[in-house]
Amino acid sequence: SYTRQRRDSSIKTKQYTIMARARTFKHIFSIFSALLSSSVPATKAEDAIEYWTDYAIYPQRCVNYNNNDQIMYSMFEQSSNHCVDTPIGTFVASVPAFVDAYLEQAADNAADAGQDDYAYPAMADYLDCTATQINGVDYYLQLGCNGDDTSLLAVNIYSDAQCTEHSVVDGYDDAGIEVDFAVSFGKCTPCVIWMDKNDDEIDDQYYVNKQTNAPLCSAMWMYKEECDGKCQLTGKASTDTDGWNKADKVLLSILSLFGFGMLIAIIKKRQNMSNKDALLEQAAISAAGLQQSHILGIFALLILVITMFALLKLKKITWALLLMLNIFLFSYLMKLTVDGSVKETVIGPDGKIVEKEDSDDEDDDDDEDPTSPTITINTAGKYENPELPQVS
Repeated sequence: SYTRQRRDSSIKTKQYTIMARARTFKHIFSIFSALLSSSVPATKAEDAIEYWTDYAIYPQRCVNYNNNDQIMYSMFEQSSNHCVDTPIGTFVASVPAFVDAYLEQAADNAADAGQDDYAYPAMADYLDCTATQINGVDYYLQLGCNGDDTSLLAVNIYSDAQCTEHSVVDGYDDAGIEVDFAVSFGKCTPCVIWMDKNDDEIDDQYYVNKQTNAPLCSAMWMYKEECDGKCQLTGKASTDTDGWNKADKVLLSILSLFGFGMLIAIIKKRQNMSNKDALLEQAAISAAGLQQSHILGIFALLILVITMFALLKLKKITWALLLMLNIFLFSYLMKLTVDGSVKETVIGPDGKIVEKEDSDDEDDDDDEDPTSPTITINTAGKYENPELPQVS
């Protein structure tokens, strides 16, 4: 019996030990879970934005990305920069989610402005997938992107109740329903829009609520999905391949004519260039390891490259090269103008600087009296003694 008691006591001790270890592991696991759960809200808290006063949103276009109609938009930290600086990021959200937040923002602005008669547009009925019949066949309608213009919305036709499969009826993929509102694509919109109000019309919490409650920006920040480089190219070709518009063509013609006029002026000034200036310029070109034919070849090649880029509708590089060419021609023309306006000077026998004027040389020669005793006519290769006065 004593042996049995010791065995039972040993078993109980082992059980207590196992239970203690289990409680220890459970305690450690609960601490780890608490730390993990506390880190997740911290990450979300860091990502959250409390005050929207200085932020802005920039809707870019409506695109079909990952087989879903979505609106691409960028968000900026400083609305005062009018969305021209680097954005926080570029994101996409489904058309129904974006439009729902967009309409909530419009309703909030109307209420803040004192407009009690604001009514939601009829298109709000198609934010959800809505069943309908067309020609006796069941279809579903939902607000999405216009297939012809990325800056417009349309009520599209779908064949499934989730509105994921587009359908075509009589050659059209939209229901032809008029959209009675529009999203301001390409416009920088502040997240907080202030209205003119008297102090008697508002309470102490008005400004705090205005800054913290921004329906559009807060919803788009919550539902945002990152839009990478491939995503940002979606729908971009239809807006950026229009070529040279009328204003571009006018400016391109002005710069081209200005450059051609400067080229004609340079040619005329080089024809009137003195031999001395021509030799100095040729020496400078030779010192650079070039010849005049090389300069002409580079100039002709540059004009050809600019023409090719213009035909390929590569605007940025065309503008850059054309401006560089005009700056070079203008600088060289100014150099020729300044060099041509400087008069050639010589140093006289008395050490004074005398300006040489070719137009007056012939007049001076005509006015000289060869019989004057103060004038000595030098003849090359012949020397004559000067006549001395006779001494009486």
